[in-house]
Amino acid sequence: MKVQWAGLVGDVGGTHARFALVDTQGHVRHPQTYMARDHASLEAVITAYLKTTNAGRNPPRAVVAVAGPVVEGEIAFTNLDWRVSEMELLAQFEFETVRLINDFTAQALACPRLDAGDLRLIGPSLPRAHDCPALIVGAGTGFGVAALALSERGEIAIATEGGHAAFAPGDETEVELWRRANARHGRVSIERMLSGQGLFDIYRDLAEMAGASATLADPAEVMSAGLAGDTAAGAALDRFAAILGSTAGDLALSFGARGGVFIAGGIAPRMAERLATGPFRQRFEAKGRMGDYVRAIPTQLVLHPYPAIFGAARALTQLERL
Repeated sequence: MKVQWAGLVGDVGGTHARFALVDTQGHVRHPQTYMARDHASLEAVITAYLKTTNAGRNPPRAVVAVAGPVVEGEIAFTNLDWRVSEMELLAQFEFETVRLINDFTAQALACPRLDAGDLRLIGPSLPRAHDCPALIVGAGTGFGVAALALSERGEIAIATEGGHAAFAPGDETEVELWRRANARHGRVSIERMLSGQGLFDIYRDLAEMAGASATLADPAEVMSAGLAGDTAAGAALDRFAAILGSTAGDLALSFGARGGVFIAGGIAPRMAERLATGPFRQRFEAKGRMGDYVRAIPTQLVLHPYPAIFGAARALTQLERL
């Protein structure tokens, strides 16, 4: 029997473009991942995906989670030279309805509903306050931040550009890292530190501060070497985890996120053990007079391979109800 499709869902960041189809029972099928920079535009990669699925007529609806602010139905990607609007996608693919949403908005819709096997507790086992906001943060090509609030109408995902808020050093080493980043970039945002490039910069700067040579070539090498026991790369991973913990704690205070903090993105799952045993939770809780407040907030690492796809599928279901 031919499958009836409810819609197309996507998750497009600075590195990867992921797509899937959702059937009329809400099941996500045929997930595929593409390298975003191998394609000239969002339209081009959607076309490539639809050709591989042999879905016949294009599905009637589409929800695509994108890395950057969506303003009046249009996105100019933060870390890609792409620009697209909902109207352009409607015209090209003859969808009935299209919705572009921030990628961490999609993550916010997904994370609190993930199965226990898709999450790993970082720190103590604590109950989530189900009447309070939850927070989702994550480092990859950039740094995303979103929240999930509750209302009489249900869950409301709150998109933000919190990754572009200013980085706050936590000790003298981080003050020096800030100085070096400031010399390179001017203003130093959280994303300048908590991203793939940020990880590499931390590695290079820590090596130079110690009077050593930075021999590794890119963030992937830093990650692999650090996990394999390289001292300099391991120090960079620990510092990255410390900054991530401090930042997540600050944002938990900002959003009152007693509903829990979820750590997503492409980098954190690869260093799960280091997050669990290293300085992440200590720095998360190190909030002075508000230490007791954040100590009661659970932190969980997202292990699901496609959380934004899952969240986009939830948004597609909401779109069907309009």
